[in-house]
Amino acid sequence: MSDCCVFAGQGAQVPGMGRDFAEADAEVEALFDRADGVLGFGLKKLCFEGPAEELVKSSVCQPAIFVTSYAAYTAFQKRRPTQFSCAAGLSLGEWSALCAAGVLDFDSTLKVLEARGRFMQEACEAAPSGMIAIVGATPDQLKALCEKTGCTVANVNSSAQQVLSGSKDAIAAAAGVAKELGVKRAIPLATAGAFHSPFMAPAREKLAPVLDGIEFRSPKFPVLSNITGRPHSSDPGEIKALMLEQVTGTTNWAADVEAAKGLGCGRFVEFGPGKVLSGLVKKIDAALETFNVSDAASLDATVAGLG
Repeated sequence: MSDCCVFAGQGAQVPGMGRDFAEADAEVEALFDRADGVLGFGLKKLCFEGPAEELVKSSVCQPAIFVTSYAAYTAFQKRRPTQFSCAAGLSLGEWSALCAAGVLDFDSTLKVLEARGRFMQEACEAAPSGMIAIVGATPDQLKALCEKTGCTVANVNSSAQQVLSGSKDAIAAAAGVAKELGVKRAIPLATAGAFHSPFMAPAREKLAPVLDGIEFRSPKFPVLSNITGRPHSSDPGEIKALMLEQVTGTTNWAADVEAAKGLGCGRFVEFGPGKVLSGLVKKIDAALETFNVSDAASLDATVAGLG
């Protein structure tokens, strides 16, 4: 049975994340110190101590979740060296996966995610927008919901759960329209704005020259694309183009999980704060095994569970 490593996305941040790993290993702590130097502000202190309201800012939480996820991955590899069959991540987590596969180096990934988070935050502030989770909608109901409200599909988390993005008015209307259509549940999300939608076009435009200045390499092992639901090619230019498209395009996590299964993966190891992706994997296919590495205790449990 093959293993897939997966990396947390935005929203997983929590004060205290990464501290266990840093306290246990000077090499892992050095990652946080290096991040402070690259970014020019105290990311390490924000990860370990918060405050939560500072950590939630996109320009902070995106690099913070990446560093914590990479620290978890590093701590795991030192305990149990593993050649994963493939890697995936949700939204910013796809950048963590690309770094783990050697497409970008640690410093470059940090710089990209700080800029990406900042540009996305600016786009959110420029036009009031939001997101709403839709649970239990049929394809026809989802299509009707988008047509009636002007919302677009931002995330396909599983066949039973999608997330829509739209203007504040469209998101407000979506809850009522969903009820009229007989959709099981519609839950407005506490996000800064409409991620993975046309509302992020200004962020995509600003990110393009940043990526032009970053060296991309061929992945050392397959990394699944949120946009295509298939492994990225070996062409660094194509990877760069898809990662730019990811800012405004739909992230299809369900397709990524199915693609990993197609590569023979029956076990998924999640790196970074929280267990969101592990939960989504189980919703897609309850037969899949999931493990997570978010702190010292879960690291011990995962190493023991993988055998």
